[in-house]
Amino acid sequence: MDRLFYVGVSAALCAAFAFSLNFVVPFIIGDYSTFDFALIRHVVSALVGLYILFSEKGVMRHLTLRNCLQAIWLAFVGYVGYFLTVTGAALFAGPVIAPAFLGLVPIVLMVIGNQRQASLPWRSLVVPLALVLVGLVLVNGTAFTAEGLDNVQSLWIGVPLALAAVGLWVWFALSNQAALAARPDMPSGVWSALILVGGGVLMLAFYPIGAAMDLFRLPTLGFGWSAAGNLYVWGTTLALLATVGGVWTWNIASRSLPVALAAQLIVSETAFGVIGGLVVHARWPTPIEVAGVVVLIAGVVLSVRIFYDRQFASGKTVLATE
Repeated sequence: MDRLFYVGVSAALCAAFAFSLNFVVPFIIGDYSTFDFALIRHVVSALVGLYILFSEKGVMRHLTLRNCLQAIWLAFVGYVGYFLTVTGAALFAGPVIAPAFLGLVPIVLMVIGNQRQASLPWRSLVVPLALVLVGLVLVNGTAFTAEGLDNVQSLWIGVPLALAAVGLWVWFALSNQAALAARPDMPSGVWSALILVGGGVLMLAFYPIGAAMDLFRLPTLGFGWSAAGNLYVWGTTLALLATVGGVWTWNIASRSLPVALAAQLIVSETAFGVIGGLVVHARWPTPIEVAGVVVLIAGVVLSVRIFYDRQFASGKTVLATE
């Protein structure tokens, strides 16, 4: 049981780090749009998923119509749909306010997860939940200042899109864990591969629509290596590290931990994102940012300790339910 717990915690932290790599995307795509980057990233991820499916022994028994449709649906909710709402939120609400709202994901996921699974008494979660909330407020403290509002086009459109992104990711996390629990005989790698392939198929299907809406710059700037080489390199790199790595480690965590604990651990994505942002901008953190990251980490560490002491140490585990 100890091994299962530590594997789950390590996988959740790896997933948080993988997802935090998304914060560097605006700084590496040059004149291409985030839609161009998403297309390359999801197509490469789908190719990796296909390789996994063809290299696994006995995989055909898992490729039922029900499993494939479920994976495609989850890919739409957690990847393509989430990407579109996040991009729209950043476009209309600005690059600072949108991530601030997305910080609600672990809070909402933890509350709903514990409500559904009754992993721990609520009084045990008050302190770590409060620490995470305070940490998120400190880290995102500049979102609604005059500087943070400079790039806002329409809060009436951007904020609902940000809230929709929160809803989609929470929906994906809960549905994905329930789907894994309903398929105990399916390897996590096969399920991850199905979702990766589903995301690639959906992005390819969206391309004609997005091109007609002038969302993609590839047709204008060119597909050739001389023009788009940097996009291909970074798209492939982030596909392997953030998408493939993130999906795989998150599925391992989903099988090993209750939703409420996984939600607390995924909040470390914000801490990783802040550190990555500081590196990109080549600056030292402000005292408020330092305090926010420290409080976030304290909340995560306390959550791990509480869950281990109250559940795993006593041999009790509560995983996903339908």
